[in-house]
Amino acid sequence: MAQLRKRGRRQFLLTMLLVFLFLAFMSIFNMVTYYRASVASIESLGESSLAYESAKIENYVQKGRDVLCVTADTVDFMLDYGVPTEEILSYLEEETVKQQAKMDENFTGIYGWIGGEYLDGVGWEPPAGYVAKERNWYVAAAAEPGKPVIVQPYVDAQTNTVMISVTHMLSDGESVVSLDIALNRIQNITENIRIGGVGYGFIMDDKGLIIAHFDGDEKGKIYPTDEDQAVLVEKIRETGAGNFRTVIGAEECTIFTNTVMDDWHVVMVVNNTRLFEELRNNIIMQAAATVIVFLIILGFCYLAYRRLVSLGEKEQENDRRIQKLNSNIVKALAFTIDAKDRYTSGHSQRVANYALEIARRMGKNEEEQNMIYYAGLLHDVGKIRVPEEVLNKPGKLTTSEFNQIKVHTVSGYHILKDIYDEPQIAIGAKYHHERYDGTGYPDGLAGMNIPEVARILGVADSYDAMASNRSYRSALPQDVVRQEIEKGCGTQFDPAIADIMLQMIADDPEYQMRQQESVRKNILVIDDDKINITMVEQILKDDPLYRVVGTQTLAEGMKILEKEPIDLVLLDLLMPDTDGFEAFRKLREKWSVPIVFITADKSIETIQKAVAIGADDYVTKPFLPIALKERIHGVIYSI
Repeated sequence: MAQLRKRGRRQFLLTMLLVFLFLAFMSIFNMVTYYRASVASIESLGESSLAYESAKIENYVQKGRDVLCVTADTVDFMLDYGVPTEEILSYLEEETVKQQAKMDENFTGIYGWIGGEYLDGVGWEPPAGYVAKERNWYVAAAAEPGKPVIVQPYVDAQTNTVMISVTHMLSDGESVVSLDIALNRIQNITENIRIGGVGYGFIMDDKGLIIAHFDGDEKGKIYPTDEDQAVLVEKIRETGAGNFRTVIGAEECTIFTNTVMDDWHVVMVVNNTRLFEELRNNIIMQAAATVIVFLIILGFCYLAYRRLVSLGEKEQENDRRIQKLNSNIVKALAFTIDAKDRYTSGHSQRVANYALEIARRMGKNEEEQNMIYYAGLLHDVGKIRVPEEVLNKPGKLTTSEFNQIKVHTVSGYHILKDIYDEPQIAIGAKYHHERYDGTGYPDGLAGMNIPEVARILGVADSYDAMASNRSYRSALPQDVVRQEIEKGCGTQFDPAIADIMLQMIADDPEYQMRQQESVRKNILVIDDDKINITMVEQILKDDPLYRVVGTQTLAEGMKILEKEPIDLVLLDLLMPDTDGFEAFRKLREKWSVPIVFITADKSIETIQKAVAIGADDYVTKPFLPIALKERIHGVIYSI
């Protein structure tokens, strides 16, 4: 019981460790997921906020375009009808006052070169030598006639105000009407660019002129003025619309950018420490909650553990028996596939392993790999329907017998399609003997018409057939196997899958991918009655799978075990020199070889004792030949 409790404590601690690791993993996963989602949400919010402010800026400038378009159309009409210059100037003066009152005081004046004269709505008189056609507002309009044009922003030398001009060439191809707009309103918008009260904004044109800035002292400067700004400006130009992260003054910041007016960059700079402060606090709270949950689980699990321990050794023994029963059931299911074909021990398992590796190298996901692995394990399940004398025939099969073998593909399909939800497992069993050139069976499919799972199994199955031992030969040399795979590319095998198998062969210079155990099994008979040894030899003499070695004493039997590999011991239960149970104990102290008792004692007490000490089977005399052969085969190939 003390040992049991010690084991229980280890299991409890291991369970708690696994629970902790699971909670830690889930918490980290959730935190990372939450963090990423939150960051994405914050970034999306930042981009949305900036897009909203950008739209306000765009709309504001669009008002200037609309005012200028109406004014330009009117002046164009007046020119067409020969309205005197004095009336046109009067119209510009009235329109200037009207728009400042109606729209914005920052619409500072409407002017232009009209009908060969410079006219100004605010009454400004150009100085001597002033040539209107050389001014930026005229040149920009002449470069793109027929539509309103935004002139490159500039800083008014007297007021230090950033200005833009909206200009439009009229239909006569010479007259131009312009509107000057002070960007004070845009400066006000820029000062409110932030997210959750954090960050600051600025607007920069493509030449680096700061049109507006949260810090008024920065307005009018030309960026970059230092190395940090150079990096920032370059990334702003590259990004256009979106966000990126960079370091400003040794602190990481997120930069949100948008583009307006084709070449203006609206920028919001946010310090990440402040931007993600609430997010970090939430993550810390989640971590603390995880620890609390773990402590609660720990408490409940400890109480449960104490109750489980109190159930005692009997319940633990019952659990052990149930676990062993489940394990044996799984082994029995896996063993059933190869049980009838005695020359292909472990074939299904090896094919499954090779198919799994091929799938992994093909880049299949875990679910696909598992499906292909199980398809490999079960691909020959249809051999259950093939007569045993055909499967185990040592010589060449007749056409009729070979046709019976072929049926196993279809039989396997119909067995598996009714017990597996995954249809590809049944399909693999049905088509794994199809050939790439269309000469296979059962349906003569060719090329890509053969399901992929069957093409994978076809290569793995053929490889194991060559790399496995047979009653008439050992596994073929690796270079011969390689040559056969190469020869079958494009005829028997899918070339791409065959190439993967060739890569696997190249990666296996020690030729580990083959049947390691010998087909022929050595059976040691320890029986003081020579007749019994002779009977075993006679029963197995025509079966190439077995070689019988006999001795009449335990001591001689142990010498044989030391000299050569033995796959099964048939041990007489009653011998003159020792008790069979004692002999069993001595053998098991040194060797893990399977041991089957043979005796004339048919009492239930003796049988139960043999089972209790761990004997692999119990055979009574006289032997029923077919039963003895089946027991030997079952013990050897189920271990």
